[in-house]
Amino acid sequence: MAQENSMAVPEFLSKAELLKQGAEARVYRAEFLGRPTIVKERFPKRYRHPVLDEKLTHRRTVQEVRSIMRCRRAGISAPVVYFVDYTTHCIFLEEIRGSLTVRDHIASAQQSSCTEPELEQLAERVGRILGKMHDEDVIHGDLTTSNMLLRRDPEDGESDLVLIDFGLSYISALPEDKGVDLYVLEKAFLSTHPNTESLFEKLLKSYASSSKKSAAVIKKLDEVRLRGRKRSMVG
Repeated sequence: MAQENSMAVPEFLSKAELLKQGAEARVYRAEFLGRPTIVKERFPKRYRHPVLDEKLTHRRTVQEVRSIMRCRRAGISAPVVYFVDYTTHCIFLEEIRGSLTVRDHIASAQQSSCTEPELEQLAERVGRILGKMHDEDVIHGDLTTSNMLLRRDPEDGESDLVLIDFGLSYISALPEDKGVDLYVLEKAFLSTHPNTESLFEKLLKSYASSSKKSAAVIKKLDEVRLRGRKRSMVG
């Protein structure tokens, strides 16, 4: 049955809508088992030895699925995994419809009459969720406000914050890995949203108060920041 599924996947993708192609994967929109679906396909890298490429690609696919599943089990919103084909390295994921990236939300809020407390509440919410994710030893690997979605519940109007794009994720209990994860977010956050240093500090305070393992992580974040500043001075 697995072989039949693998043989059917390329044909399935040929009829799907290609949304984007990056260096690591292609992303498609399709319908799978009657549900709106995003398919992520990791394709072979011709510059690598085929055996090594297969091994690395398989490991990346496993890590991504494992991270998503671990987050969902912990009550962190992430796309549902519908199906995984390890032969073609394809992950079939829930399409998060009716959503807006946190990046677009912040940009829109800054241009409108949105009050500062509203953005502070969002930053605190992001901090709590990331603290919970790191307590599960999930390292996202590509934390940006573009990889966080706000999905509004049509029934009660409340918005759900969904983490997406776990393509570089892995499992690690090391405080340094978690510190680097936050550092990546900080660099992306401040470059994407100018003059939001105080907002990011709110995020970090929320992270620190909600995560059971935050003390060592924040210490490592400060060390990574210092190394980054030294490199900038040398450069």
